[in-house]
Amino acid sequence: MRGLMNITRLVFIVTSCVVVHPSSNFYVQASNFNKPHSHTGKVEPFQPGDPNVKLDGKAKSILRSGKPYQTQVQSGDGGRGLVVQDVDAPTHIVWDRILDYDNYSNMVPKTVESKNYKIIQHKPTKANNFLEKEIYTRMKVGFPMLKLEFFVRHFLYLQHHKSLTWTLDYTKESDFDDSCGYWYCIPHPENPEERTRLYYSVQVGMFDWVPSFVVDFMSKKALTDATAWVKKYSEIEWAKAKKEGKTTAQTTTAAQTSQRRESMFALPFGKRKRDEEEERLAREAEEKLALKQEAEAEKRRSLVMIRAGWRRYLLVSIVLALAVYNVALFFGDNHEKIQ
Repeated sequence: MRGLMNITRLVFIVTSCVVVHPSSNFYVQASNFNKPHSHTGKVEPFQPGDPNVKLDGKAKSILRSGKPYQTQVQSGDGGRGLVVQDVDAPTHIVWDRILDYDNYSNMVPKTVESKNYKIIQHKPTKANNFLEKEIYTRMKVGFPMLKLEFFVRHFLYLQHHKSLTWTLDYTKESDFDDSCGYWYCIPHPENPEERTRLYYSVQVGMFDWVPSFVVDFMSKKALTDATAWVKKYSEIEWAKAKKEGKTTAQTTTAAQTSQRRESMFALPFGKRKRDEEEERLAREAEEKLALKQEAEAEKRRSLVMIRAGWRRYLLVSIVLALAVYNVALFFGDNHEKIQ
């Protein structure tokens, strides 16, 4: 009898943990592709262009050793952390790694999923601050017992500002309260043909329910980790290119893609119109495919939620059945004693 009561208590405790565990995303899905974020920006966005960071002798010594140099840049009433990293690869190789969002899960620490869901091409003009492209990316980072999903809107200013900035896509609900960041990538002053000087900064706002170790990682360690993975994979790619003798070959890179887009506007009107129409149709097809994939993902998540609900219902039913059985035994024993 006592053993049965202990089993009942154990099942009840396990059921309670499954239902209300605060760090589990299994039942509570805060992010939502079809629902807007709770605000349209709390963190001041970065501006593209030179961060105007002066590198003294100590900073240059750190960079020559292959390590990242950390400093602060002014932002509003405070400062933001900024990392400078020298990379033994040309700028077009570095940009290709940064812009390879569909492959981030294979390169970036803690990133478990990453996929572009919309790309918008722009004609760079003074009126739009020479914006070339907007890239919308769905990302998911993983920690023990916790996964955070967020939606990012990237702004590419490669040709004029040598920069990429980003904010959240506020038309989607993210597991981050807010986030913005910045890349600035230039040829290295000592070896511009084969080396790059890379600048990176990020600011992230987290919700109160996110564990402190995740907040610490996203606000501190993520700074140096970001430039470290770019350096690692850029140098691997450059070493491979040199081994294959492709250092001067015409390859499809992020920089060359942008340059081709720039030259498109100088084509004769008829051909330019056809190219624009083809680009529009390709973009629409890509967006439709992304929406279809998102719908399928939502459907899979709904099935998981349904299965989880039935599992929880079954556990609760077992607890109730055992409780009723215990009550019946109790009254049965008392009835026998009375007789």
